[in-house]
Amino acid sequence: MKAAWYERQGAALEVLRVGEMEEPQPQPGEVRIRMAFSGVNPGDVKKREDAFGVSMPYPRVIPHSDGSGTVDAAGEGVPPEWIGRRVWCYGAQSYRPFGTAAEYTVVPLKQVAQVAWERCKAGQLILALTSGLLVRCNYCCGEVCPGCTGAFSFCRPLFPHTKLCPYNLNRATRP
Repeated sequence: MKAAWYERQGAALEVLRVGEMEEPQPQPGEVRIRMAFSGVNPGDVKKREDAFGVSMPYPRVIPHSDGSGTVDAAGEGVPPEWIGRRVWCYGAQSYRPFGTAAEYTVVPLKQVAQVAWERCKAGQLILALTSGLLVRCNYCCGEVCPGCTGAFSFCRPLFPHTKLCPYNLNRATRP
């Protein structure tokens, strides 16, 4: 597969490389996603530039934690109906070496949500730009919750299978 990676930290033009690597295979409880879009978040840039003062956690890092695409393989324990679903994922490169800046990524199923892309022609792009805003709710329910982050107003139609946080409709009522 084609992928972008870095093996040392620094500015993008100095450290990012693009080339071929083997396709990852899903382990039990994981899915492999053929990426359509890879979102670049400020945290991705800060990790690559070592803004946190932490050295390289892995010898090679494929950056970007968020993205969207289609599940094309599933590990043991994942229901086979996930294959072929259009999804967004988050945290692909959080505490893991390989993110979404590649043709394929592998993530635990709990970090994947099905997307109703047919509802929005620009859905894939919107997801790549906003998936960093769609995070686990820390306010009440612990679910992946677009409403708790303010992304609800234009992204909610894309997430018909995502449980909504009861506080997302009235942000003033959050604990």
